[in-house]
Amino acid sequence: MDSREKKEEAIGIFDSGVGGISVLKELQKEMPYENFIFYGDQKNAPYGEKSGEEVRALSLKAYLFLQKMKVKATVIACNTATSAAARFLRERYPDDIIIGMEPAVKPAAFFQEKNISKNYKCEKETGKKRILVMATESTLKGDKLHHLIDSLKEQGEYILLPAPGIVRLLEEGKGHGDEMLSYLRELLSPYREGRISSIVLGCTHFPFVKKEILDALGYPVPFFDGAAGTARETRHRLEEKGLLRDKNHEEADRGIPSPSVELYSSTGDSSLLETFYRLPI
Repeated sequence: MDSREKKEEAIGIFDSGVGGISVLKELQKEMPYENFIFYGDQKNAPYGEKSGEEVRALSLKAYLFLQKMKVKATVIACNTATSAAARFLRERYPDDIIIGMEPAVKPAAFFQEKNISKNYKCEKETGKKRILVMATESTLKGDKLHHLIDSLKEQGEYILLPAPGIVRLLEEGKGHGDEMLSYLRELLSPYREGRISSIVLGCTHFPFVKKEILDALGYPVPFFDGAAGTARETRHRLEEKGLLRDKNHEEADRGIPSPSVELYSSTGDSSLLETFYRLPI
């Protein structure tokens, strides 16, 4: 296969369910001329409550599904799967382009809010940020996250908050109702008095409920997630290999089809993925 044919292959993306759609949207913003194939393992969601061995086995299955579809790079659009399986997949397939996720702790740590409101009382009094890191239990227990936080401990205090209910409710199609808001109000009740300066969304499902999180919290805070950084890294890796599909292809003149997106679910029913793909973030 020559390089021109390889360029036309899609970028593969997999997640435990609908959450990775948030990463797909960032990838499209960063690389609007690329084709994408998304695989959501909704049948086995959530990954955050499974053992590392189980997540590696499921990640391998998802990865092989995408390889059969002939993708030129694979994005692990799941923090849990990245933590448990990224190294495993890279060692098994050293010649393949495999990009993982990382909670956006560093951007949150170095973010400077110009107009700190009364809600940042704690930060104004102590001079230190209080950063809430929301993720699955599996991600929060990962060594990589703890090493990252240790390297940034001088920048602020980090509060690790598992939020498995967000994933379960989203996968049940209950992302924007009373049940989600009730869950978040209870979860975030200790932080309603203006004690948090920013929130790291350490699960790709979570960007879909930013409005609900703010409603439950009761005051505005900036959000940080790893999707944009993952998209930039994917573009960089493809550029390095000369595999980026861009507007210079002159699609219309050469009969090359417009960029496409294909959505697949392990349940055989991609309707929920399609619903979330239509949602704004």
